[in-house]
Amino acid sequence: MTGKWRLEDVAALSEGVDVECKAAQGRDGRGEVPDDFWKSYSAMANGEGGVIWLGIQEKPRGNFSVLGLADVERVRKTVWDCLHNRQKISANLLSDVHVQPLIVDGKTVLQIDVPRATRKDKPVHIGGNPFGGTYLRRHEGDYQADDETVRRILAERVEDSRDDRVLKNFGFNDLDMETVAAYRNRFSAVKPGHVWSDLPVEVFLERIGAYGTDREKGHGGLRIAGLLMFGRAEVVRDALPYYMVDYQERPEARTEKRWVDRLVPDGSWSGNLYDFFRRVYQKLTADLKVPFQLKEGQRIDDSPVHEALREALVNTLIHADYTGRVSVMVVKRPDMFGFRNPGRMRIPPEIAVHGGNSDCRNRRLQTMFQQVGYGDHAGSGLPKIYSNWAGQHWSRPILYELAEPEQTLMELRMSSLVPEQAVAEIVSHLGDQFWALPELARLALVTAQSEGVVSHARLREMSTEHPTDITKMLAGLVRNEMLVSYGAGRGTVYCLPWQEREPKGLFETTGSRPESPELHAKPPELHANTPELHANTPELHANTPELSTESQERVDEASSKPDAPILDWSSIAPSEQARLSDLALPVSSNRHARKEVLQGAVLALCRGQYLGTRVLAQLLSRDPDDLRKRTLNPMVKAGQLKAAYPAANDPRQAYTAADKASE
Repeated sequence: MTGKWRLEDVAALSEGVDVECKAAQGRDGRGEVPDDFWKSYSAMANGEGGVIWLGIQEKPRGNFSVLGLADVERVRKTVWDCLHNRQKISANLLSDVHVQPLIVDGKTVLQIDVPRATRKDKPVHIGGNPFGGTYLRRHEGDYQADDETVRRILAERVEDSRDDRVLKNFGFNDLDMETVAAYRNRFSAVKPGHVWSDLPVEVFLERIGAYGTDREKGHGGLRIAGLLMFGRAEVVRDALPYYMVDYQERPEARTEKRWVDRLVPDGSWSGNLYDFFRRVYQKLTADLKVPFQLKEGQRIDDSPVHEALREALVNTLIHADYTGRVSVMVVKRPDMFGFRNPGRMRIPPEIAVHGGNSDCRNRRLQTMFQQVGYGDHAGSGLPKIYSNWAGQHWSRPILYELAEPEQTLMELRMSSLVPEQAVAEIVSHLGDQFWALPELARLALVTAQSEGVVSHARLREMSTEHPTDITKMLAGLVRNEMLVSYGAGRGTVYCLPWQEREPKGLFETTGSRPESPELHAKPPELHANTPELHANTPELHANTPELSTESQERVDEASSKPDAPILDWSSIAPSEQARLSDLALPVSSNRHARKEVLQGAVLALCRGQYLGTRVLAQLLSRDPDDLRKRTLNPMVKAGQLKAAYPAANDPRQAYTAADKASE
């Protein structure tokens, strides 16, 4: 046995990592590995990892009970036998330290710590076929991955560099030659006298990796990297239909739709990555103050902040998955900068920020940027961003991923680590109680005040405290009414009681769209044949006054299409979580709420959006299966709700209020 735990320690762990509890009692009551264990193993391995407990039951959600395993060694042996059977599971990611019996409240259980799989091991799937056997973790449930997702995961495993492929029938005529000329001028300035500078354009493009030959298929053409870097946007979309780059400047330090400057591929410029980088970098740095400094008698118009923004912008472009349905987006605001790219990081964020590890998704693009002096050496870009930001005594950058749709987001806030105004506001409410708190608790309150919300994950980034200690500290602040919690498990966020419950994030909140704590989780998608953003894009909402008449007509035409179902509680913005929790309160606080009260709460929650069964169950504090059978299915049959999918038990099932019910 490796140690003794208390049940409250298991509950505390669920806020810091993904946790799945299974009774695992077996027919004889002595314990066995349940069939759905391998779905959880696959889903956690394909995601961020997690912990599976065999011998502990969680029912209802958030309430844990220890059942124990009478024959824990038999269960452990079965786990190992199956891990070494490729007909059962495609990859064994575990070592002895990952599978350990523990004593919890006097009973023996089995803890399986599932690590995040490397891209070379993904997809981790059940049986011999990844199609149909691959599972993903969504809202603490295990769901079968669709074929498109599996293909994307397989491409990530097979292709070390996603931009290396030579495109048949794409040639020099598809490039914007003004962009090529600008790149060559920069190349000559950075590398004066280089032998490539005087080469013909076609040869130069081949030398930098923009053009190549597929020796197996016997044809030459532009590489994906060359098309992205120098192509015209409309041609790029012939190869990459979801390609989209978007820059927005917001006038105020709050979440809103309004922008005062915007750059998207609208036909007035090339729309390629190199032009986007040049234009956006100038916009990002236009208002920055540059300290006077000389180098070899020449003034240097640069600073650590310039360097950090340059690295962040290049990182966004070279790590993006341009086959994904998410746009590249850069946002500038008076108090912060934000960067978003499609695709999750190939290296876990907590490892990448320390540097020394690099697995760039688009290595040709990375090289082309480095050839003209942009982008640091492999594995050192992120540490430089963090170091330069810390040198300004600003808040630590926020780097995180979202699973659905897959994207990576970074926020660079220009606020003090301990803002005096935030401290003064807290002291005005708590008085000397604030100064009597431990340092970690004060940090949590200050972060909630300055950033709008605080979470377990954010505090792990900012401190070296053990995750369990962070959980206990947050629970203590809630008990003492210094923080208010919303959500459960890894989706839990905390706000100050007197504060408006809205994160001070970069992207606007819309009631029917799931969001991350800071950046919008349902980003712009493209119409199939137009360069503009998808009509349902929050940033181009149907009522946004800045849109042109022509764009507005497109928006109006498509705005009647339903939003994507919200299946994951953790992807909803804290402000929206708070709003939904308030609507659900009459039911969630009363286990014996009347039928009409329950149905009224469901209609209020589902008005104008599709909510998944598990999201509704969490909000209403009800068992998902019971809620579906006793409430949701009858309401669909009565015409009060509309179901997103025909099959009532579809794992993607979600519900919206019918028009007549929502009036």
